[in-house]
Amino acid sequence: MPPPGLSGLTGLTGLIGLIGPTLLSENFMASTLFSPITLRGLEVPNRIVVAPMCQYSAHNGTANDWHLMHLGQFAVGGTGLIFVEATGVEPEGRITSGCPGIYSDENEEGFARIIHFVRNYGHAKLGIQLGHAGRKASAKLPWNGGTALGPDEGAWQTVAPSPIPYGPGWHTPEALGDNSLARVKQAFVDATERCRRLDFDCIEIHSAHGYLLHQFLSPITNQRTDQYGGSVENRMRFPLEIFDAVRAAWPESKPLGVRFSAQDWIEGGWSLEECIAYAQNLEQRGCDFFDVSSGGAAPQQKIVSAPGYQTAFASAIKRATATTVMAVGRITNAVQAETILQSGQADMIALARGMLYDPRWAWHAAAELGDDAAFPPQYARSHPSMQGEPVPGNPPQPKS
Repeated sequence: MPPPGLSGLTGLTGLIGLIGPTLLSENFMASTLFSPITLRGLEVPNRIVVAPMCQYSAHNGTANDWHLMHLGQFAVGGTGLIFVEATGVEPEGRITSGCPGIYSDENEEGFARIIHFVRNYGHAKLGIQLGHAGRKASAKLPWNGGTALGPDEGAWQTVAPSPIPYGPGWHTPEALGDNSLARVKQAFVDATERCRRLDFDCIEIHSAHGYLLHQFLSPITNQRTDQYGGSVENRMRFPLEIFDAVRAAWPESKPLGVRFSAQDWIEGGWSLEECIAYAQNLEQRGCDFFDVSSGGAAPQQKIVSAPGYQTAFASAIKRATATTVMAVGRITNAVQAETILQSGQADMIALARGMLYDPRWAWHAAAELGDDAAFPPQYARSHPSMQGEPVPGNPPQPKS
């Protein structure tokens, strides 16, 4: 059945998976997927985005060799924009003890090494996702169960808009008061200053998937009676204050975007209509892109998942605003991605698990669409055209 707030839109995403190959099976000139796009003062070489993906492998919040390998493989793989995973603006804002942060000099040094690699060996732009896990913090690593840490396992006090646990067995968060709200806001500003020193290309603020800013947006998690709770205008207030504070601290020439959940998939939860209002408020404040996801607020969600199942949400946001929109969620092949772009449902395509499975996804997409992807010169000889095989498109264009 259609998710709340979408009515007939869901049919379009289903059709993408079914008729996409038919729509785009003919040869065509340059693809939209491999055309450049400008976000404020940043030109991104193509529309392929590596979505932020938690790796749970940092030490004391500091990225290390694993992250260099993980992000480096995408840097040489022909993608346009890579996002560092959800990065805590304070230690208590990390999802797990293995999640990265950007609240210390050591954290900053860890990222500096990765940025140096991406800039020297790839052509992709590099962004970072700043976030705070709120009541979903203090969790075990996924391969250790992913549940709440116990008192003897290094658990810490979590925070949220209201003192409502994420689920049975989870910590009861402390409701944020005036002082702690100010502390969190300052943590976002301080993290932004570190991002500025590191020269990240862009920032994405995480207000999706049930983390702190989403917790303020959703009536499922926000039951406050002050100026930050109740009406949708009040529930948006703190996330918008965070955006304003980050925008003021971030260079004017650099893009700032927001990832949000378009809906909770829970009756009476955050809705697509409310999300459109949030997007329009962000647009008025100078937001440069929307990364449109869904869900994550609470365990009782009932997600209806299918190929491209979130693309209709992206399309709804795109129709309601003039801001660049990224579509994400079970977008797996080049023809599907190109169809989404050519049909005007989104402006960029973000992939997560598909990139983990195939870090060379962009190369293979370019071959399928008859277009070009950047190859480092060390790898150019791997292209089928260099081995005498007939392939659509052009030989690789090595870029140092």
